[in-house]
Amino acid sequence: MNLKRTFGAILTVLGIIGLIYTGIGIIQHGGNYTTLIVVGIIAILFFFSGIGLVKTTTDTDQTK
Repeated sequence: MNLKRTFGAILTVLGIIGLIYTGIGIIQHGGNYTTLIVVGIIAILFFFSGIGLVKTTTDTDQTK
């Protein structure tokens, strides 16, 4: 299993969780908007970084 692809999947999942948290906080008006903006920006960075890692990493067969 490729380590970069696994790390990309983890980053993608963390980004999705952060975006959901930000969306719920905005809808419920339950939080400081500065905090929600920072969490949202970090979640977007994690999400797109993870997607980029998953897309650009090639599979190699290392079982010789």
